[in-house]
Amino acid sequence: MNADDMRDASMLDLFRQEVETQAQVMSSGLLAIERSASPQDLEACMRAAHSIKGAARIVGIQAGVDVTHVMEDCFVSAQQGKIQLGPRRIDQLLHGVDLLQRIAKSAEDLQLWQAGDGRKEIDSFLQGLHNSLLQADDDARDTQVPTANPTMPAAVVSELLPAGDFQQDKAENADRMLRVTAAHLNQLVSLSGESLVESRWLPAFNESLLRLKRLQHGAAQALETLHETLHEALRENGVASAQFAALQDSRQQLDACQKMLAERLAELESFERRNSSRAQRLYDQALASRMRPFADRVAGYDRMVRDLGRSLGKQVRLAISGEATQVDRDILEQLEAPLVHLLRNALDHGIEAAPQRRAAGKDEEGVIGLTARHHAGLLQITVSDDGNGIDLEQLRAAVVARGLVDNATSARLSDAELLHFLLLPGFSMRDTVTEISGRGVGLDVVHNMLKRMRGTIQIFSESGRGMRFQLQLPLTLSLVRSLLVSIGGEPYAFPLAYVNRTMVLDQEQIEMLEGRQHFAFEARQIGLVAASQILQSKESAASDDGIALVVIGDMHQTYGLQVDRLLGEHMLVVQPLDTRLGKIKDVAAAALMEDGTPVLILDVEDMLHSVDKLIAHGQLDKIHEGGSQLQLQASKRVLVVDDSLTVRELERKLLSSRGYTVRIAVDGMDGWNALRSEPFDLVITDIDMPRMDGIELVTLIKSNLQLKAIPVMIVSYKDRPEDRQRGLEAGADYYLAKASFHDETLLEAVEDLIGAAHDS
Repeated sequence: MNADDMRDASMLDLFRQEVETQAQVMSSGLLAIERSASPQDLEACMRAAHSIKGAARIVGIQAGVDVTHVMEDCFVSAQQGKIQLGPRRIDQLLHGVDLLQRIAKSAEDLQLWQAGDGRKEIDSFLQGLHNSLLQADDDARDTQVPTANPTMPAAVVSELLPAGDFQQDKAENADRMLRVTAAHLNQLVSLSGESLVESRWLPAFNESLLRLKRLQHGAAQALETLHETLHEALRENGVASAQFAALQDSRQQLDACQKMLAERLAELESFERRNSSRAQRLYDQALASRMRPFADRVAGYDRMVRDLGRSLGKQVRLAISGEATQVDRDILEQLEAPLVHLLRNALDHGIEAAPQRRAAGKDEEGVIGLTARHHAGLLQITVSDDGNGIDLEQLRAAVVARGLVDNATSARLSDAELLHFLLLPGFSMRDTVTEISGRGVGLDVVHNMLKRMRGTIQIFSESGRGMRFQLQLPLTLSLVRSLLVSIGGEPYAFPLAYVNRTMVLDQEQIEMLEGRQHFAFEARQIGLVAASQILQSKESAASDDGIALVVIGDMHQTYGLQVDRLLGEHMLVVQPLDTRLGKIKDVAAAALMEDGTPVLILDVEDMLHSVDKLIAHGQLDKIHEGGSQLQLQASKRVLVVDDSLTVRELERKLLSSRGYTVRIAVDGMDGWNALRSEPFDLVITDIDMPRMDGIELVTLIKSNLQLKAIPVMIVSYKDRPEDRQRGLEAGADYYLAKASFHDETLLEAVEDLIGAAHDS
């Protein structure tokens, strides 16, 4: 079989996997050799190079064979003590590792790549490393590698490391790896989650049977009392009775039923225990299949830190711990950008140059720590450095200079609150932009990722000692710890990561500021919002026990959402919504409660945007004393549909000033969607609009059984008789020309159609 026959898609995929794995081994080994050489690290590099060479030979990629062969020669010479591996040769060998990865990625168009710049780069590398082998010393700081056996010939050392045997050893000692698509894994976790929820239904069913058993026992006692009474009466009369015999038969049948029910209950209890345990183990195993070691994401980070540090003229080492920590695949995939930003931030802002470190009594080599562990049911990732930390007073001055807070407020900020300003978009302590930092986007990326992943971040700084960023994330996105609440009589879930606090507020604690309701929370005035208004659900039942609140948001945007009741904390199995539904406003996902009841998991970020929109349009309703989400006296609702911003705002202000509740839509399609999701007492629409004009909208309204009773007023610049006739024929109840109407004309027309804003 020739090389072309072997070089099919599956073999090339295997070759790429081999290169990816062994390249990481070589990179880690070379960095370890640079710090403190050992025969074990050198031997690991030898094995990795030999494995890649064997794989390249199998698939017929000669460039891979050539590169690994000369790298092997270098490793063998180092083992024999002929050369020393200093930083210059380490750089050359690391370049060889990069070259091997590029060769693997371009394996399918190898001939085309080798015919261009690739071939030149390969030849340059081969010649450069060959020339380096002819020199005994490295021109940079030398690192002596202890020799394994100075007298052993290179060929013998090479033959001691056969690729095939090494791969066989790996196969015998490691679990067998199979390819499974992410979609199949997600479906497996989803189904096992449903199985877990279903298994929790059995205890409730078992409890209902126990109640039946108690009722049956009561009936048996009553029957026994009746039997004794009748038996005594018959004995006194001395007469036998057919009814008494039938009663005895009933007693025997009831006894048999009780015995059978007791046996079946015992069997059901045993099955429930086994089923619950099996469902839990099934879910745990399905979840484990989604887990990957933290090392999978941080592979190559030590190389990145080393190279970036050298480009900045700093000696830096990355110390990683917790590499075996298991992390959800979805979380792991999204960790790369945040971790890279934090590492670059530590390199550029934290670690000092060697002269500064010497002056501060530190080692010339800076250390950046990257740690992953499971703690208190969460994944905790810490990025720390032993650099100079951050000057808090300089940060305080920068916050004031950018107009984020005034001097008085900045003086009251705690260290933790002050450090959180670093997470704001565009915020940077650098006045100039460099390739490494200065744009103020790095920490913002970290913060946004954590929001998406329901995580949190804490920042600690110690002047002269360094900084520490502590990230806390859920162990998996398949489960979410949630606060269950009732809104409009329906259950909803808030992810606990987004809940600042829950509380019950007395009516006396509500204050009116600038026409809106507020309450005091942690020495601040927090806006009060009805959750039912955001979700457009029905009114809550009145409550005399106070107003139940869920406080959400951050230090810059915090609100108290009023809910019906707080139902407690639950662990929910997340069920993603069907993609065909698109993004549902204010909703992130769904879940099933233990009794099988569906519940929506709320999108807190989306809800904050919805609150801002309501405030911007002056449409925020007040909270009733008894807990109702609507205003004390409900006002009639008007939908204004017009593509002109000026006309929309004019009509909105006129109607709002008269007490009407006004919603706006930018065109006919937007208005039609609003009509199908909210109740309205009147529609005011223009005619000429994009997507759907006013005539089409009126026609749709009047042909809909649920909506046709809503009065419709057309307000248009078109004032010709035929235009007016066309609108009225479509079903409009009133036609008003924009060119002729004034404030009172519109308001009088509205009152003619639906009356005053508030019914007396």
